[in-house]
This record gives sequence, C-alpha cells and structure tokens, in this order.
Amino acid sequence: MARAFLFVLDSFGVGGGPDAAHYGDEGSDTLGHIAEFCAAGAADRQGLRSGPLSLPNLSALGLMQIAKTATGRAPAGMPVPDKVYGIHGCANEISRGKDTPSGHWEIAGTPVTFDWGYFPTEGEAFPSQFIEALCNAAEVPGILGNCHASGTAIIARLGEEHIRSGKPICYTSSDSVFQVAAHETHFGLDRLLGFCRIARALLDSHNIGRVIARPFMGETSSTFERTGNRRDFSVPPPEPTLLDRLVKAERKVHAIGKIGDIFAHQGVSRVIKANGNDALMDASLAAMEEANDGDLVFTNFVDFDMIYGHRRDVPGYAAALEAFDARLPDVHRKLAPGDLVILTADHGCDPTWRGTDHTRERVPIIAYGPGLKSRNIGIRSTYADIGETVARHLGIAAGQHGRSFL
Repeated sequence: MARAFLFVLDSFGVGGGPDAAHYGDEGSDTLGHIAEFCAAGAADRQGLRSGPLSLPNLSALGLMQIAKTATGRAPAGMPVPDKVYGIHGCANEISRGKDTPSGHWEIAGTPVTFDWGYFPTEGEAFPSQFIEALCNAAEVPGILGNCHASGTAIIARLGEEHIRSGKPICYTSSDSVFQVAAHETHFGLDRLLGFCRIARALLDSHNIGRVIARPFMGETSSTFERTGNRRDFSVPPPEPTLLDRLVKAERKVHAIGKIGDIFAHQGVSRVIKANGNDALMDASLAAMEEANDGDLVFTNFVDFDMIYGHRRDVPGYAAALEAFDARLPDVHRKLAPGDLVILTADHGCDPTWRGTDHTRERVPIIAYGPGLKSRNIGIRSTYADIGETVARHLGIAAGQHGRSFL
C-alpha cells in the first residue's frame, strides 16, 4: 500500500530565509525564538506550560538537525537526540509573497511566479468604486473599517457598531487579502458568505489572493469571539497542482481544514472541516483509517498561525507545538507498510517579531514511514520538492517544478 499524509503546521518556520531581508524579515525565526523565550522563562504562562520548549517526538524525527541546517544553530534549551528516525531537511520558498496560497501551492508543486495585488497601507485601504459596487450588489448600507488591522482588535473596536448599523467590517493586512468580519446571527452567516462571494468576483481583476469570511459571536466588545465557521475564497492556482494530478489519476485527495478553500476546491475529492488543532488531528486520524491505496490526506493545522502567530502569543504557540508533538504517536500507530508522512509549514509567523504578519523563513521537512531510512536532505531549493516527493511515492508522473527527495 502507498498512501501519503501531508500535514502543514501553518506558520511553523525555522528561520534562515535567504531573501528574508527583501521582506523586512531578516533574523526572524519562529522555532528558534519560541525556544529562546521558553528557555529564558519568558514564555511561561500560569497553568498552561513552563520550562524549555519540549518537542521529543519532533526532535526524534530530526527537528533539531533541521534548525541547525536552516540557521546554523540548535534551538535554545532543547536537547539534541543522539539518533533520529526521519528524513529531515528544510526548504526555501521561491514563490512571490509570503501568503498562505503561495506557500501551499508551492508545496503542491506550483510556485507563484506572479505578483499578488495588495491594498495600500496608508489612508483608506479599498478603492471607492469597488466598495460602492460591493455594497450595491450585496445590498448593505456601507462598510466599517476600510483599513489594515488585526482581526481580533478590529472586531473589538467596531463589533458593536456593526451590530447597530448592519455594516460589515472590512479590513486587510500585508497579505493579498480582503477580510470581512460579521456577526453570525445579527448579520447572518449565509449573508456573510454571500457578501464574500460577491467581493471575490469583484476583486479578481485586482489579483487579490483571498477573500476571508470571519464570523463572530457575542454581544459586547468584551465578549466577541470568532467562530470556527471561517471560509476562505481563493483564486484558483495558475496551473494544475499535485492535487489536480492525483484526482486526474483517479486518486482521492482528502482535504482537511482550510485546504479545500486554499486550492479553490480544485483537485479535492473530499472536504473535511474541523475547528482547532485537536479536532483537525482527530479528523486526520479518521481519514488515515479511511484512505485507500494511492490517496493523499492533506491537513492544515491553522491554530499555530491564526491564534498564536498573528497574535504574537509566544506561550500559546509553544503550548500548541507541545500538544501537537504529543499527538504524533497517534499518527505513528495508524501507519501501514508503504505509508509516507510529511510534516512541513507554508511560511513563518514569528510571534516575537514586529507587527502581526507572516515572516519569510525556511520551512521544515520531516518525512517518515515504515521502512524509510533516516537521512539529512539539506536545504531544498523550493517547497515544490515536497509535492514531487508525494507524487513519486504515489506513483504519478512528475510535475515541472521541484524534485523528489525519495
């Protein structure tokens, strides 16, 4: 049996991006800085975690060697095991931008070679003609926000006015994204999704990567909380990805979390939604039991990025990594002869870095399965090597980008 399980720890960069200076991110290191803060006691939180960052299962699969390869140093306070069991290395991103689609599409063998459209950082973020057309088509009295903002902060600031006025909250970030926050009941979830679909169509000519629906609940600024019904409306990849090639070869792609949305539901056989890393892991384990020969289970573990990286929550990120590490034995127990697991990331989001945006970093590559021998594959020139490795393992034709490391 040959099956593949591709798990993306969203934003778990390992530093050392060769073009990080171009993005203002030189010196960023998601893993390294979290470990440094934990080793110094600065990332402790009462009742959540304490002490040095502890990732024994990831370390046994080569994470410490990956950090040394990526940055030249081991993470502070973390022991380096005498023996490792996984194929391990890291990869540079060659796609333009450090957006979620760029990273995931490149992982799936399709680097982004064009420039995304972005909104200005000063003044009103969105063109007046676009807003007028959007409000008219969606039959809303106007929008709130119209700026760069943190999602949780802008909901706290404008949520009550949104409920009173019926105007959705629209904002952006340094990514190529148009985000819409609205109350699930006062505004309506279906209405929010419809509003985002209209925005998606209007923004295609602006080359904006994603329109994201950000529903929330609560009645006051102190009780507002985003729900698990987030939905991303992405532009489709510019050429067939690994997912398309698998489906064309009559294989199944089990897309867990936001994977389906990221790929505009192209090359996806089955969409499985779950809210939170634990639920995403439970869904992945269930899919591992159901996957057949030739299938790919592809999961995005979004909490690392959405809840901890963007919010610059170092102890939260550390605790989430430790919780994920503790679940890896569950994955090991589901493996059958011929299976391949790959753990990686799509970009960095260093929670110690300035601002709230993604950081341009190398990403880890950990690959393991029954019968695979441990070795260091060094620094790969593109994330696309990951997709081509899956393609080779599952026995489909190679794509035009990347090279398998098997």
